[in-house]
Amino acid sequence: MLSHFTVQSNLLLAVVLPLSARRAWSGRPPLPPRVTTGAVLLITITGLVYHLLLADAAAFSMTGAQAGPHAVANQLLHTVTPLGTLLDWLLLTLPGGLRPRDAALWLRCPLAYLVFALTRGALLSPGTPARYPYPFLDVTAHGYPGVLQRALVLGLLFYALALALIALDRIRPSLRARENRISSPGAGGLK
Repeated sequence: MLSHFTVQSNLLLAVVLPLSARRAWSGRPPLPPRVTTGAVLLITITGLVYHLLLADAAAFSMTGAQAGPHAVANQLLHTVTPLGTLLDWLLLTLPGGLRPRDAALWLRCPLAYLVFALTRGALLSPGTPARYPYPFLDVTAHGYPGVLQRALVLGLLFYALALALIALDRIRPSLRARENRISSPGAGGLK
């Protein structure tokens, strides 16, 4: 299961979201926007790839079945978490601080995942179940040129999505009121 990008992106959120919440509860500055938006991008990629490329693929089931608890897990990992995280980012995270160069930084994760998945598949013997975690990465079925072509197209789409998040970050309004103080919040004195 850990070989799936879905699991890795959800684990990243399991670290980033509690860290962000802890900082908010303790009154500390929020995590850098580069970190939170990077996590949003990766989980959004998870949801989009699942719904656009994998949800209807009869040969793909990350959880082994498409009924009962497995179907619920698939929907939580691929639909609920990406949508919830995107809404959290849109509504509860202060905008600003992102630069176009951040998009290239964030794409290191999918690129590292591609290298990992292809290396893992090359090291496992042919016929091993789930040798390649996703059908579009299956070198046996598509050959390296086909897989790399698909990876390039996906990479360009991911880059466009990253740039779109940066652009959205620049135009979205801040829903939280900013405080305007002329002195510290300590006891006494003018505020």
